[in-house]
Amino acid sequence: MQSIRIVGTSAWRQGRLSAGTRAVPEETPVALTYDGTTHAVMMATPEDLEDFAIGFSLTEGIVGAPSEIETLDILDEEAGIELRMRLSEPRAAALAARRRFMAGPVGCGLCGIDSLGEAVRAVPEVGEGVHVTAAEISQALEAIRGEQAIHRETNAVHAAAYWQLSGGLLALREDVGRHNALDKLAGALARGATRPDAGLLLLTSRVSVELVQKAAMIGAPVMVAVSAPTALAIRTAEAAGITIVAVARQDGFEVFTHPRRIAMGAAAHVDV
Repeated sequence: MQSIRIVGTSAWRQGRLSAGTRAVPEETPVALTYDGTTHAVMMATPEDLEDFAIGFSLTEGIVGAPSEIETLDILDEEAGIELRMRLSEPRAAALAARRRFMAGPVGCGLCGIDSLGEAVRAVPEVGEGVHVTAAEISQALEAIRGEQAIHRETNAVHAAAYWQLSGGLLALREDVGRHNALDKLAGALARGATRPDAGLLLLTSRVSVELVQKAAMIGAPVMVAVSAPTALAIRTAEAAGITIVAVARQDGFEVFTHPRRIAMGAAAHVDV
């Protein structure tokens, strides 16, 4: 399935209406199924789907390593795409038990979540990892500028990227959903056996709590985002030991949590 479509438009320009065209991203239902049962259906850009399946499985705690997914098939269906996975033991049994537990009455009304506590679940604390300078953050932001191929054509998708101090931009994934983009990146890093604690996680979106939870699950100590974080994202990052650098532009940024990993130097100043 194509990731970009060309559609007709009626464009109002300079006081007149004219026919035109525009590139827009595709969005399709993607079902993630494990051992014959659907776990989640996401609206996603149909690209890098193997990365998506592996990354989602990791960031949601369904598996601890890609090797625990015994088989992965990508099936085009009439209504969308199925990412069909079979898990090795004991992961398969653990997921089956989790499903049985969630099959009972739920109190909070959130789909696939059995309690309010699950919505703001505790996440693992990351290691110390990398320390970076303000100049390196600027270099990382510049590196992703020209690499967002779908966004360049459509101006309508999010990106998640990984920039390593020793290797530069190692991976970038795009999707209509910011969570999906990060899951795709997580899968790409896992498949490449790339250590996420040796560089920066870059996001072209705001920082929500779900993104912090996913970053903690993959062990990324520094998140750099172009928009601001939510208050809950900040509290979660504090608890997980993650540094949030946000409102990041070429002329500066703001550090919201664990500033010890960022060496400002003369390039930037933060009043504490």
